[in-house]
Amino acid sequence: MIVLGVLASGAGTNLQAVLDAISVGALDARVAVVVSNVAGAGALARARAVGVEALVIEHGRFSDRRAFDAALVEALRARGVQVVVLAGFMRIVTDVLLDAFPWNVVNVHPALLPAFPGVNAQQQAFDYGVRVAGCTVHLVDRGTDTGPIIAQAAVPVLDDDDEQALRARILSREHELLPLVLQWMAEGRVIVEAPACAGGRPRVRVRGVRASLGVV
Repeated sequence: MIVLGVLASGAGTNLQAVLDAISVGALDARVAVVVSNVAGAGALARARAVGVEALVIEHGRFSDRRAFDAALVEALRARGVQVVVLAGFMRIVTDVLLDAFPWNVVNVHPALLPAFPGVNAQQQAFDYGVRVAGCTVHLVDRGTDTGPIIAQAAVPVLDDDDEQALRARILSREHELLPLVLQWMAEGRVIVEAPACAGGRPRVRVRGVRASLGVV
């Protein structure tokens, strides 16, 4: 079992997918705390509804991003968190958080990275006219959506789609992919491999997992 700390700024639907997977035994994990930088975030209500501690740490109270992240680290460590999940967390994290949980900060992004990083990825994909979109679960590094990719899931872009329809289709796959990846982590299958050469990028290998059902 792994102990999760979930950071969220919004409605918390990916948090709910994680909680649901735990409740049915599909994810061998425990959510120790849900932290939001937004006092009214729906994720907090979802946590409280199942008896998970919900904590508000408002970023505006801190002098800079590093000071805010230091407060996050203190809260997460105090609760025994092993893996930090960014589930719609609308803050760029710093080395303070990343160094406290090396290669154990996970993000879900609504695009097939490296395409369409940053905010409004679904709108970016729709405006570009891609025929295939999707989502990515990756480890977080110091860049914006540049960390090693663990898994991706693809969805079609249909002729009669609008941005909202595409957003909903991608979100549905996020809800499947994030708990699956966290289960791989709970099983010790996710291995970060050092770059093959100087200046290269680290890669992720998932032991005993083959690509299937649009997941690669």
